[in-house]
Amino acid sequence: MKLYDCKTAPSPRRVRIFLAEKGIDLETVQIDLGSGEQFGEAFRRINPDCVVPVLQLDNGDCISEVLAICSYLEELHPEPSLFGPSPEECATALMWNAKVEQQGLWAMADAFRNAAKGLKDHALPGPDAYPQIPELAERGRQRARQFMLRLDERLADNEYIAGGSFSIADISAMVFVDFAGWIKIAVPDGAENLSRWYNAVSKRPSAGA
Repeated sequence: MKLYDCKTAPSPRRVRIFLAEKGIDLETVQIDLGSGEQFGEAFRRINPDCVVPVLQLDNGDCISEVLAICSYLEELHPEPSLFGPSPEECATALMWNAKVEQQGLWAMADAFRNAAKGLKDHALPGPDAYPQIPELAERGRQRARQFMLRLDERLADNEYIAGGSFSIADISAMVFVDFAGWIKIAVPDGAENLSRWYNAVSKRPSAGA
């Protein structure tokens, strides 16, 4: 198998952290998003959606989307479990992963993609051109900050996002907080639970993936 990756993008980083937690070593192919390599014919044959990550299997089939890739890898390498060791814990991890994506990562993407000068005609990922909407950038920043407060509340009584064990939800949330910081959306003052959790998960060896 091989992973089509981009070191500077948040989505493939989630897969890299997942791989590191599992101890899986895969061949990687870097796609230069900054130069538009994802829109070239060679990569379109791999993923017509023109986004990374993509996991190419040994038979040539390709799996895109972070959750699909991680689910496939979890089936192949069930230990350590990153989807939760029981049906209830798995459902909780997937529920919170979805919340992080919808309320955190999507908000952050709006904030970034509707403001970055290099994405003037690519406010949404993919092959189609969409203009930036500055109002969505500001709304995205507001939503991202509000979701951080939601996470802080969740972590008041939980060591990790989904409960008692590190999961895919923590991976997604850590990448959200990191990328938010990169676009200058800081953890709100007083969010002590979120800060405690973030300091802990950031020290895991996989965080450097």
